[in-house]
Amino acid sequence: MPAVEIYTRPLCGFCDAAKRLLSSKGVEFAEYDVWEDPSKKSEMVNRSHGGQTMPQIFIGDVHVGGCDDLMALERSGKLDPMLAME
Repeated sequence: MPAVEIYTRPLCGFCDAAKRLLSSKGVEFAEYDVWEDPSKKSEMVNRSHGGQTMPQIFIGDVHVGGCDDLMALERSGKLDPMLAME
């Protein structure tokens, strides 16, 4: 399974929903709280090519996008194959 990384902030319903979905699939992920570590925000913006909303999600080297994008992958049946790639 590729590494999964998610940039979040506190009190973010979209962040919580994305983490819930990943957890429900048994996916371990690295979470970066951009309020706790402000240097992670500039890292996130650079990696996502300008994405500033939370969360920003990466599966391996692929920038998935935000929570809505993650949910769309799940609905279309494309999330599991992405998580299974190595």
